[in-house]
Amino acid sequence: MSDFTLPPHLLLNGETMSDFTLPSHLRPAIVACALLIVGCGGSGSNGPAFEDSELAPAIVAAFADDVIIPTYEALAERLALLETSVQTLQADPTEANLEAAQQAWVSAREPWEASEGFLFGPVDGLGFDPALDSWPVDRTALDQVLASGDELTQAYVSSLDDTLQGFHTAEYLLFGTGNDNTAADLTGRELEYLAGVVAEMTDLGTELAAAWTDGVGGAAPYGDFIRTAGATDNTVYPSMQAAAQEIVYGSIGILDEVANGKIADPFGEQDVTLVESQFSWNSLEDFTDNIHSVRNAWLGINLQTGESSTSFADFVGDVDPDLAARVTSEIDAAIASLGAIPEPFRDSITDPAAADQITAAQDAIRVVQASYEAELQPFVTR
Repeated sequence: MSDFTLPPHLLLNGETMSDFTLPSHLRPAIVACALLIVGCGGSGSNGPAFEDSELAPAIVAAFADDVIIPTYEALAERLALLETSVQTLQADPTEANLEAAQQAWVSAREPWEASEGFLFGPVDGLGFDPALDSWPVDRTALDQVLASGDELTQAYVSSLDDTLQGFHTAEYLLFGTGNDNTAADLTGRELEYLAGVVAEMTDLGTELAAAWTDGVGGAAPYGDFIRTAGATDNTVYPSMQAAAQEIVYGSIGILDEVANGKIADPFGEQDVTLVESQFSWNSLEDFTDNIHSVRNAWLGINLQTGESSTSFADFVGDVDPDLAARVTSEIDAAIASLGAIPEPFRDSITDPAAADQITAAQDAIRVVQASYEAELQPFVTR
């Protein structure tokens, strides 16, 4: 798979193929989609192309304005609150302040995980994803940083490897190895490092949101490329169809990653160390928010208000209302199935009594993925 390249419309601001690498979790899904173009039918293959729908302009604009941008704005706002809570903890390391900082981490984690159904554009091309969410934490190197005499400023943290920054480094410092940290456990060096980490995260979150609304580094706002998909001067999305592919392919990618990576890897190996967000016991919330990102993209839901706008589901519903209703039901069933897995996930993977619930959740997510690949994907590839 090393020679897999991005379609031209997925490149950021006209960069060449060699400038970007497709995230590994998307490769199987995109390959599957490509094969489906050739060999599979479904409602989409018999209905109108997305490009021809009167709803298309409203759908792609709402995808940017009502789904993606509010999610990133929520991330920026909650990371700022996390930074404030950590500053308070550093100044006064009490149990109450530690709990507040831990809750602020969980709150900031929600919009990030709810954005994983649309990990394209600046978040990928400008490196925000690895800087914010590299996993696993390099605990050996982290201990070396703590043992050094270096001043642990934000500037210093930003110079470190991605595995020593971001959500999971902050998680490890806040929660400890098993969600059992106390305020007394935190050293001055750990609090100094934590403050540098979350300050950098806050700046990254602010810049990521701005990349969509205002543009960064001299680039145009990425939201403009989505809104004007199909315009003759749009070098990123030369057609409405290309913008719609982001909705479908992004959803396929995260569905595949949750069922066949985030759940399957630790469950299949019976290895707690492979569980993401294991320190905070937030894994199942992560997975649920990932599927919510699919639901939000499908139904045009604003993460902050809960309101829905014109969406890809409306387009499909005009062509095949039964299919649209079924996909919504399948997504909701996948979310419910994750809620049936006992907490914490790191313990459930080695508990025989939880095996059926874990397998059922994987199956439910794969049902949604199959519907996207076989029945929704043809709408955006005709």
